[in-house]
Amino acid sequence: MKRFILICLCLATLAAAAQPPARRRAQEQKQQQQATRTASAYRDFPTAQPMPDDAAWRRDIYRTLDLTRDANAVLYYPTVPQGDRMNLFTYLFRLVLRGTVKAYDYKLDGNEDFSESNRVKGKDILDRYHIFYETQDGRMRVNDADLPSEDVKAFFIKESVYYDQHTATFRTQVTALCPVLRRGDEFGGADTQNPMFWVRYADVAPYLGKLMLMGSNLNNAATLSADDFFTLGVYEGDIYKTTNLQDRILVNEYTTDSTLVKERARIEKQLTDFEDHVWGRDSAALAAAAAEQAAADSLAAEGKRRQRTSRRAATGRRSSTSSSGGEENREAAATKKRQRSSSGGSRSATFSVRRQRH
Repeated sequence: MKRFILICLCLATLAAAAQPPARRRAQEQKQQQQATRTASAYRDFPTAQPMPDDAAWRRDIYRTLDLTRDANAVLYYPTVPQGDRMNLFTYLFRLVLRGTVKAYDYKLDGNEDFSESNRVKGKDILDRYHIFYETQDGRMRVNDADLPSEDVKAFFIKESVYYDQHTATFRTQVTALCPVLRRGDEFGGADTQNPMFWVRYADVAPYLGKLMLMGSNLNNAATLSADDFFTLGVYEGDIYKTTNLQDRILVNEYTTDSTLVKERARIEKQLTDFEDHVWGRDSAALAAAAAEQAAADSLAAEGKRRQRTSRRAATGRRSSTSSSGGEENREAAATKKRQRSSSGGSRSATFSVRRQRH
């Protein structure tokens, strides 16, 4: 039996060796194409559930991500690539220069326009922001040291908060990204803010799944992808605009810092209130929680009042005891003084009598 199996294996090897070279190359090419197609399908697999077009409720929010904040610093460092590690701008700009991801021009009104007529090429971005590059054989070459990664200290993002009635879920999804270049003028003035270009988040999400970020300062082995960073909402950003009928930004309507902060807080509360209203947590449950909190506050206030009363009573007893003790001490001192004075008088009288006798 073993001899029969060995003979079959030899015949199969001879048959493969006797196969024409062209057929072998075709089979190898077919296998390679299947492997590439499988890898491409895995790479392009959507990393998050897309937002439905017929969402029952949706609100679009524009935020500014300050990369100098601790929560967003993972997107800023390292400013110069270190091995496989690079920051978000370097990674995105490389994709744009290669033509892998489409970039769209930033308009003066701040609204994103993902039409083909508004598309901007990587060379135009290099020329507009005076980024040095070299051209060899019709191909552009940009060194990592010449990229303005250190000057991109903020990102504009557009997020959509929506309610999906098909799955009965309340979600927040980032839909667009825009790197913001901050540079000072030649005379040392304040930094100017230059939004560079918009990219559609759905286009870059498969690639952001490969960009690994450090997840903790205490545990350097803990990492997460850039796509998880945005999908999970780990970032911190201030609202600078909402989609409204007048197409205005908050700074134009609220000119002082205090009013601007209040308006941002009001918008954030509107979002949380709507989510609570969807799940029905704004009626009996909230009223019961408020009643329990009020009862707990009243009990705590009563306990503090009793503690203050007991402390005052103890202080009064100590003061009365010390005053009565002082009076007794004063009376004893007066008695001793009288005794000393009486004893002193008798001694003087005896002495005078003795002198008279002599």
